[in-house]
Amino acid sequence: MKIKMILLAMLFVSSLACQNDKKINDALAFQKKMNDEFSNKLHSPLTEEDLASFSKLDFFPVDPSLVVTAKLKFHENSKPFKMATTTDRQPIYKLYATASFTLNGKEHQLEIYQNQQLMLSMDYEDYLFLPFTDNTNGVSSYGGGRYIDLSIPEGDTIVIDFNRAYNPYCAYNAKYSCPIPPKVNDLDTEIKAGVMAYKH
Repeated sequence: MKIKMILLAMLFVSSLACQNDKKINDALAFQKKMNDEFSNKLHSPLTEEDLASFSKLDFFPVDPSLVVTAKLKFHENSKPFKMATTTDRQPIYKLYATASFTLNGKEHQLEIYQNQQLMLSMDYEDYLFLPFTDNTNGVSSYGGGRYIDLSIPEGDTIVIDFNRAYNPYCAYNAKYSCPIPPKVNDLDTEIKAGVMAYKH
């Protein structure tokens, strides 16, 4: 019986290590993709001056514990609304679902949105948008909050990987118009994951 318990414990530890390795590899792949995009003058949001001296973005250390599985409460009958941006532009979104999860020992909720124009495109028909703010904003991360891209899940849970949090383009270039995270999506905790504040 004791040997069986030890074997089960070893299998659990091994499974957990494999899961963490996958989370780390996924985050590193995301970082590489971001750096490749920012280095490419055809796709980079950087100004010409900043692009000339760009080497890589700064990221928080990858933290597997900041990958959470959230329970979703869907809002099928939510009404379209105009989301505020850093300019006069007001894109139309709908509240898709409220995500509930535990992070840093506390229960949290975030609203997830669906862009009503993008959903008409085949490339973005399952795209979901998660803008948020947290206690690192203006210190080690961009003061205006960050975004996470998601896809419509098959069930009533969704994986939120904060290691994939990225800055709005307006953090790098004033010519962009960026959605402002709604106040309801302010997390009263530090999310030390994803892209850090940009140092011009």
